[in-house]
Amino acid sequence: MARAEVVRSYRGISAANRRDERRDKLLAASRQIWGEAGLTEVTVRRVCAASGLTPRYFYEHFATRDALILAVAEQVREELFTIMVEVSQAEPGGLNRKLLQALTTYLDTIAADPSIHRILTSDAHSVAGLEELRTRAVGIVTDLVVQYSAEFLDAPANPEIRRQEALFVVGGVNQLVEAWLRDPRQSTTEVAALCTALALAVVNRSD
Repeated sequence: MARAEVVRSYRGISAANRRDERRDKLLAASRQIWGEAGLTEVTVRRVCAASGLTPRYFYEHFATRDALILAVAEQVREELFTIMVEVSQAEPGGLNRKLLQALTTYLDTIAADPSIHRILTSDAHSVAGLEELRTRAVGIVTDLVVQYSAEFLDAPANPEIRRQEALFVVGGVNQLVEAWLRDPRQSTTEVAALCTALALAVVNRSD
């Protein structure tokens, strides 16, 4: 019969907190390896060695290596989305200033952390579910564009058309950002300003 899991506290730390700490260590180690050495180097053995944990603890949280990679990618995107939303909400200006501030902060954050840059530009087809995660992320940003355009633009618009416009904007901005990630010769301010101008040209058009 399997030994019952010990759930008592250890040195004042509960079993649940210890599990959370182990998961955080695995994510942090994976993120560092992915950022420094590339996606192919994120292996169970290497992550365990870097985190100081055994495979037993790895599989306590992640069924497979791919599950861990998806968790890291989702963590990075959630951080970036949170930053964008927070700075846009804190910006007192109109849609133009909010969008510009959000995009500038987004790009500055990527530029300041090479690991994020590498994670965002890794081949999405090499891990099952990674492409779907990126598609879902596009949908989240699209929803934000629809929300802000409805809030700040005076002219009413057909909801279906507004969403199509938002998809067009997000897709175009995403392509510009990906091009910048591959060849970051322009400043983050320049790229953010271009993306903002093109986005507003679409959402401000007459219906």
